[in-house]
Amino acid sequence: MQEEEILDALRDAIVTIDLAKVREVSEEALAEGIPALRAINDGMIQGMQTVGEKFQTGEYFLTELIAAGAVMEEGLKILEPHIKKDESRKIGTIVLGTVEGDLHSIGKDIVRMLLRSAGFEVIDLGVDVPAQKFIEAVRIRKPGILGMSALITPTMPEMKKVIGELEKNGLKLSLRIIVGGAPVTEEYAQTVGADAYGSDAMAGVNICKEWVTRGSRQ
Repeated sequence: MQEEEILDALRDAIVTIDLAKVREVSEEALAEGIPALRAINDGMIQGMQTVGEKFQTGEYFLTELIAAGAVMEEGLKILEPHIKKDESRKIGTIVLGTVEGDLHSIGKDIVRMLLRSAGFEVIDLGVDVPAQKFIEAVRIRKPGILGMSALITPTMPEMKKVIGELEKNGLKLSLRIIVGGAPVTEEYAQTVGADAYGSDAMAGVNICKEWVTRGSRQ
């Protein structure tokens, strides 16, 4: 297959939730010399965006959304190790996690991959992360940014809890906080004391890049 055909096949494998196909085409992309980052950005992420659109219109349900994310994870396992890394490109450090009570990782995982590709060191705490674990990670790793996600409404108050604990421990002044996830809004982010809201994965990454470009908070 030609490069564009391979990228199309990667997109289709995500949209059709075809685990075997995404493995096969990911390997083929590498064998054909397609840069791993291009295969991810122009292949799989495009597919996930289509899945997201189908979810928003009601054509796909949460089960399909989660399954497509799992298929993408399989492709990332093959492609991510081949992204060329240059330690001198590290532009910042971010702690990332899905708040306590929420087991969803799709959006967070896409953000993590995009951040790493942009040159960030990402400390991914995973899902169902209690406030104290966020606090400990910030205290020990001293990131410039903390990112939190929530995909279900009942877990959103955990964001406020984490930010409150950061304030109590004197850790918020040197930190920028970005939140995101399906039920989260710009207004909610402001209410809980976050510095920004990421409406989607790429928007969140662009905000983080802008922060490190402008430098530390004044």
